[in-house]
Amino acid sequence: MATLEPPISGRPGAETSRGIGSIPRRRLVLDRWNRGLIAAGGQGVIALILAMFVFLVIEAFPLVRGAEVKPADDASLSAAPSAVWVDPYRTHVASVSSDGTLQVVRLADGATVLERSLLPEVPLGVEGTGANRSAALEAAPATVERVSPARPETPLLVSTSDGRLLVAELVFAPSFVDNRRVVTPALGEIRIFVLDPGGRPLLAAAARSSDGTTTVVGQRASGELVMQRIAVEENLFTGERTETLERSSLGSAIVATQLVIDPSQRSLYAGTAAGEVAWWDLGEGGEPAEILSDLGSPVTAMALLKGGRTLVVGRQDGSIANLFRIRRALSENLTRVRTLGPLASAVTHLAPSGRDRSFLAVGEGGEAALFFATSERLLWSGRSPVASPSAVSLSPKGDVAVFGGEGRITSLVVDAPHPEVSWRTYFGRLWYEGAEKAEAIWQSTGGSDDFESKLGLLPLIFGTLKGTLYSLFLAVPIAILGAMYTSQFVHPRLQRVLKPTVEMMASLPSVVLGLVAGLWLAPKLESHFPALVVALVLTPPLLIVSGALWAAAPAAFRARFTTGSEVIWFAVALLVGWAGIFEAGPWFEKLLFAGDYQAWFYETLGLRYDQRNAAVVGIAMGFAVIPIIFSIAEDAFSSVPQNLAAGSLALGANRWETVTQVVLPTASPAIFSAVMVGLGRAVGETMIVLMATGNTPIMDWSPFNGFRTLSANIAVEIPEAPHGGTLYRTLFLTALLLFAFTFVINTVAELVRVRLRKKFGQL
Repeated sequence: MATLEPPISGRPGAETSRGIGSIPRRRLVLDRWNRGLIAAGGQGVIALILAMFVFLVIEAFPLVRGAEVKPADDASLSAAPSAVWVDPYRTHVASVSSDGTLQVVRLADGATVLERSLLPEVPLGVEGTGANRSAALEAAPATVERVSPARPETPLLVSTSDGRLLVAELVFAPSFVDNRRVVTPALGEIRIFVLDPGGRPLLAAAARSSDGTTTVVGQRASGELVMQRIAVEENLFTGERTETLERSSLGSAIVATQLVIDPSQRSLYAGTAAGEVAWWDLGEGGEPAEILSDLGSPVTAMALLKGGRTLVVGRQDGSIANLFRIRRALSENLTRVRTLGPLASAVTHLAPSGRDRSFLAVGEGGEAALFFATSERLLWSGRSPVASPSAVSLSPKGDVAVFGGEGRITSLVVDAPHPEVSWRTYFGRLWYEGAEKAEAIWQSTGGSDDFESKLGLLPLIFGTLKGTLYSLFLAVPIAILGAMYTSQFVHPRLQRVLKPTVEMMASLPSVVLGLVAGLWLAPKLESHFPALVVALVLTPPLLIVSGALWAAAPAAFRARFTTGSEVIWFAVALLVGWAGIFEAGPWFEKLLFAGDYQAWFYETLGLRYDQRNAAVVGIAMGFAVIPIIFSIAEDAFSSVPQNLAAGSLALGANRWETVTQVVLPTASPAIFSAVMVGLGRAVGETMIVLMATGNTPIMDWSPFNGFRTLSANIAVEIPEAPHGGTLYRTLFLTALLLFAFTFVINTVAELVRVRLRKKFGQL
């Protein structure tokens, strides 16, 4: 009979001082410490992921904001303005009244810094001196018929009642005094064009000036449309200036209510009260090149947006049409591409921005709306701060809207940081300038300041899916079948060599794989593509023949080798067979593709072969994904209990039936997880795609074309993206899409894995 030993300390309960039961207290403390450390690490990982998600959302959220409009400066005028505009620095506001007086007001204190009459002192046809001339001046003074404000690339235009056009430029010259910017307004030379020698007022007029050339167009009361152009050339050596005057008649096909000249001074657009829009090629002259008559409602306002290609037409019914010319075959056609609005009343003013394709529209009833043309986005709508404004303008930067009327000027500060983007911009198709139809395009930069950014994400999403599918098409069969063969058929001694060898492939940097794929694999694939096609077709028969030869070998000979070592025989047979196929590549190209496979592809299938294409990326990225899927799948096969396989073999099933019908279903949850991990690796791959494709954001499933993925696009664009700009935040949006896509894929994979494990867990 056993006896109880007394406690070490000699008193009851002394064993608790060393621990509970036989576990030392130190071990308990370490166990609690480690458990808390592991829990903190897991929670920290979750917190970091959530913090990353929040950061991406914060950076991308401003893209969905609309415009914020706030009241700004207010200044008094001596008369009601017919035209108003603000300087680029938002320091002065200029206006021209109905009596032809130019007034420039400093916004800081409301002081008038420049005031001058623009009308000529002598009316048209008044000559001589003395009492007769004085009487004529009093009897027939010139008055203002219409005024067009100075806007980007558009001079100040005043049309008089005696058929003359006055063209001038108001310059706001900046200088720095005591490190403070001082803006000084100055009125340049006033050019006078006589468009109607009969002294009758013009029905409509337009002007454009740039690079020393000024073009004016006006329609006489008789209906004749006339153009005058002055070109000034300066001798760089002598400084001598030569002026050339050109006059031409543009016919009288329509009666215009609105006229607009494009920045290149090569095209003229006219709107009519019958709802027509006509287009002239000023280089050819004569009658209009085209008249578009499907607008339906009378044209009440017209303007050209930045770049001079998109024509904005306001109509009597309050709707706003966007038109531009589209080249089809050998001709250009003026096409209505979209309709915005409508406003509640007729559009009376259209004020384009000098920075982008946004514009301000004001209706007859005083309602105002700020649009972005390409994205068809309504940025802001509200009431004009001036009841029934007589003049409206946007600042050159598009950040201030100026309204004139009732003897005063009121301005609104417009904060629209990202007007060019919308959900349709990213995930739909937009009709960009000059395109034949609406398209999804990614092209963030161009060769001029007038370039319109195209930020469609569909080509990038398509490219991501394309690259992923092509890589998995190669990686999944090789990795899973290789893992099955290694774990179920190969001798353990050979298995200990094969598995680490394949896993070592995962240690290769993706930049090295991309470099090899771009500089070595792509040219080799281009020169041996016909042989590769033949090799893919003949590989299965080659393996079948190799297996038949191995099975036909004497049993005594095969017994000398360990189980699974026949893989070496298959590898040697494949290498010898492929070497022969690639050596006969030119013969196959001549036999199958008439001697030039690239020409055959283009003429027969309409496909072009680019050297860096999806096939190259599929091979290189598949090489990077295979080790990941192989390692997880091999562990899954090896983890299947041996009693399941033994029971199947005992019931009479052969080895292949046991593996495919017992082992494979049992391991399927982990195999599915392996494929999902490989999918995530392929989706996020950057360097291989960046170096092995042409990075062309096109939507084409052809394996012979390149593509651009979301991750590669971030790597390409982020160095040139201005901080806080639209492109910068769009790249964060693409990162958020990658984050969300990976999260959804992993969540679905886990749900499927759990369901499969429940289904096959009873085997």
